[in-house]
Amino acid sequence: MSHWTRRNLLRGMMRGSAVVVGLPLLDLFLDGNGEALASGAPIPTRFGTWFWGCGVNTARWFPSQLGKGYDIKPELAPIAPYRDKVSVFSNFNCILDGKPNLVHWSGVMATLTGAAPLKGGVAGGTSEQPTIDCLVSDHIGAGTRFRSLELACTGQTGVSYSMRAGSTVNPSEVDPVQLYRRLFGAEFQDPNKAEFKPDPAVMLRQSVLSSVKDDRDELLRSLGSADRQRVDQYFTSVRQVEQQLGHLLEKPAPAEACVVGREPGKAELGPTWDVAMRTHDLLGQLAVMALSCNQTRVFNMALSIAGSNLRKAGDPVAFHELTHEEPIDEKLGYQPKSTFFIERSMETFGSMLKMMDGVKEGAGTLLDNSLILATSESNFAKIHSVDNLPIMVAGSAGGKWKAGQHISGNGDPSSRVGLTIQQVLGMPVTSWGDGAMRTTKPISEVMA
Repeated sequence: MSHWTRRNLLRGMMRGSAVVVGLPLLDLFLDGNGEALASGAPIPTRFGTWFWGCGVNTARWFPSQLGKGYDIKPELAPIAPYRDKVSVFSNFNCILDGKPNLVHWSGVMATLTGAAPLKGGVAGGTSEQPTIDCLVSDHIGAGTRFRSLELACTGQTGVSYSMRAGSTVNPSEVDPVQLYRRLFGAEFQDPNKAEFKPDPAVMLRQSVLSSVKDDRDELLRSLGSADRQRVDQYFTSVRQVEQQLGHLLEKPAPAEACVVGREPGKAELGPTWDVAMRTHDLLGQLAVMALSCNQTRVFNMALSIAGSNLRKAGDPVAFHELTHEEPIDEKLGYQPKSTFFIERSMETFGSMLKMMDGVKEGAGTLLDNSLILATSESNFAKIHSVDNLPIMVAGSAGGKWKAGQHISGNGDPSSRVGLTIQQVLGMPVTSWGDGAMRTTKPISEVMA
């Protein structure tokens, strides 16, 4: 009987700093059917939220057909390869019931907390109830190294839609290098120094995989051919991320047009689209590693603030401003410059799905064993509409969620989606939400 278990970490040292590397879900850890852990416990379910700002164009995003095999509109095209794993929800509303429509805030808080908030704005606001990720992490995240990971793509740690209540958010990691260091080590503190923080550049020049070589070699001797291949693929992924991050830490080559060089050791962060997309994919890769290695079971990804500050390089006008200032093209029927960001946002969500679906776990994938709630704060951002909020749920929670459907809420509160998620995850709740958003009615069509 191997001493390797699901909770094992590969350990090593690097310049006086402890380094740990988690292990993916190997056949070694599963029962004979590959459908549960060797202990008999089910393969763990993960949960995440994925937020994009400034909504959609209704006619170009929402499917026309209900049920399975729904049609894919142009703005939803990037999720087409995962249609059977993504449920789309339409006509679920933020019901204000006399409360003000707090632009770029009411819609997302209604979906994530089950309550219309009392104070908010583009940069944030208050939460009347804990966001759903906090509730889920209390239920499934207590036994992991990180109860949850909060991530944001535009360089602002305060961009987070994870809140216990009030106005204090759970701050986001925004720098892939710092997230890498948080996941892979730096827990050791040199007793001879009042404060010790390992240089991330050193950690990336010397691969963490080299630092855990002894444990890694011992593990490989214990594995069958299928697990060995899976571990090789995982280690290759870790090394590829290290190489990508290493490039961010390198001093750029001299450029005649460049007056002041970028400070070495600082990765470029910010709301420029290409930068934010690269940041998303690096943060996403690291989050997938943390999920697949049982370092966390909950994550939150914010592509931008609710009133999106994403912009093209060299363009002073951000996505949010475009939604209000750009006229609707009479021939196209939509705002072409604004729509660029909607389409790219969906491409980025498709990238996250691809990363998760690429990790094999038992008879399925990491995506199959997860539920990812993706949403925005408005429908048509130009008028700040909070009816018919765009909502998707990807994954099937290990078979407990009937994925790949288009469901209409017929004007019901969007909190029905959150209540359904909690019940599918086994949480003992029969109602969720507050005021007009309170619901006792889960969405039975998706419950296995």
